[in-house]
Amino acid sequence: MVKPGLPKLVATDLDGTLVRSDDTVSAYTHEVLDRVRAAGIRVVGATGRGPRLTSLTRNDIRDADFLVMAQGGWVLDQAESSYLLRSRLRGEVLGQVLAAIEAETGPLSVMVEALEHDDSPLWGDYDPTWRYPVVVEPRTRAECCTGEVIKAFARSFAYDVDELLAVARRLVPADVASVTQAGLDYVEICPANVDKGTGLAVVAEAVGVDPADVLVFGDMPNDLPMFAWAGWGRVAVGNAHPELLAVADDVTLTNDQDGVAAYLDRLLSR
Repeated sequence: MVKPGLPKLVATDLDGTLVRSDDTVSAYTHEVLDRVRAAGIRVVGATGRGPRLTSLTRNDIRDADFLVMAQGGWVLDQAESSYLLRSRLRGEVLGQVLAAIEAETGPLSVMVEALEHDDSPLWGDYDPTWRYPVVVEPRTRAECCTGEVIKAFARSFAYDVDELLAVARRLVPADVASVTQAGLDYVEICPANVDKGTGLAVVAEAVGVDPADVLVFGDMPNDLPMFAWAGWGRVAVGNAHPELLAVADDVTLTNDQDGVAAYLDRLLSR
């Protein structure tokens, strides 16, 4: 039973929010999340990372009951080791979306995530601005758009990522594909009507928790949908994107200062 005055579910973004700039999660953060679960509060990791990074994600948020991955398109029940949701985008649709954006922006650098096993490669053209270790299997645009994909990453040579996202939001209807950005140089293109809010809704329905009892943490525009969905509280880390800071109920310390853990520690101590 959760103590009155506390949320029943806590969902947090990982990169830039829970995970520090050196790609680590502090012992303090793990200890606080352990106490959150001990208080009867469910813990959810809500990340843009696709299923190919499941092992890494499990290690970064060891106390998670569920993982909402791929910007909300994949939902993993940790206790059952089974997916509640697996969403894919038709390659034909991805090709149409890329063509529509390129008609305005010019050529895009594109990498596609299509495989779900751990450490599987991306497809497309390796982009030197990618900051994480990755294997990219060279494939043409046509080959990348054959079959279904989990999501795609697109970078413009002429527009910064926020400008590119603004173009994509204007050109791509929500019922065709979802577009967002997660703090890298890329706009991410995902299946229609997929976002962290819809992913968390799957978890909430599975465990019988109302959105009004959910507390969320984030840092980037891809966290906006779960901020709109959650009702108990929406907390941005101090290093968050201006779009997220504008809609947050509260702002905690930065990710490098363990802002999520510090906020939850104070919450548990009330």
